[in-house]
Amino acid sequence: MVSNIAQNVGLDEGRRKCIGLESGERNQEAAAVKFAICNEIFQGWKLDDVFAYAARLGYDGVEIAPFTLANSVNEISATERSLVREAAARHGIEIAGIHWVLVKPEGLYMNHPDQAVRERTADYFCDLVDFCADLGGSRMVVGSPKQRNLLPGVSREQAEEWTLETFRRAVARAEERTITICLEPLAPAETNFINTATEAIRFVGRLPSPSFQIILDVKAMSSEAKPIPQIIRESSPHFTHFHANDPNLKGPGFGAVDFRPIAAALKETGYSGFVSVEVFNFEDGAENIASRSLEYLRRSFG
Repeated sequence: MVSNIAQNVGLDEGRRKCIGLESGERNQEAAAVKFAICNEIFQGWKLDDVFAYAARLGYDGVEIAPFTLANSVNEISATERSLVREAAARHGIEIAGIHWVLVKPEGLYMNHPDQAVRERTADYFCDLVDFCADLGGSRMVVGSPKQRNLLPGVSREQAEEWTLETFRRAVARAEERTITICLEPLAPAETNFINTATEAIRFVGRLPSPSFQIILDVKAMSSEAKPIPQIIRESSPHFTHFHANDPNLKGPGFGAVDFRPIAAALKETGYSGFVSVEVFNFEDGAENIASRSLEYLRRSFG
């Protein structure tokens, strides 16, 4: 069911008093990276509250999971999209992009043997590009392990061909709307299709476009044999977005991963995009996750 976006971007009075409206000090690190946080962490919060709290802490951006707003982006009107964009701007927050893009609606699949399923998915990817652009975002992250696993009887070669065709029109639309689609390599525990940064770079290279790149994710890179800083250096300049998290499914600084060499590698490659906090275990609470993650990232990049 669609959320009421007009209400969703109206600041809750109780939380207004709790989080304050003043913006915190923005990131001014030498590496010129920008820090963002994903909105699904803030379960039950209105978007306006998320923007206000992120701004108060000093985040530069918020990354949006469309399923937190509606079952399908096609249910979110142009007016509602403008309201989200205006609410973010009101708090001095950038929309970093969108992610978790195929959680809803159900029935989509990148490399399904049924051509009709692939065509519906291709259509929806184009819709997602438009949605991202309408919000003022620049990055569309495609992970979606459950919608890309190799199905029984489907070879890797066939899956690649079908997936490329599924992306083709969306990449063209992304070029028109100045969006970068970022394919996410994921750990073998999550999917059996495109597990390493090297595989992802090779795959997107088959559809050459500045609007088709990859994203690097700390949790996912932790499954590779190579050290994370090495993956970062070898993947430059093919990655244009970065997710900060830990293999324990929590935020940066909540686990064993040392982000200092990661920050050093990002600086070395000249990366100047978003480092976006994405977690999967919310038990520490949204405020705690957001504040501690940003503090830790600032120390790591400092």
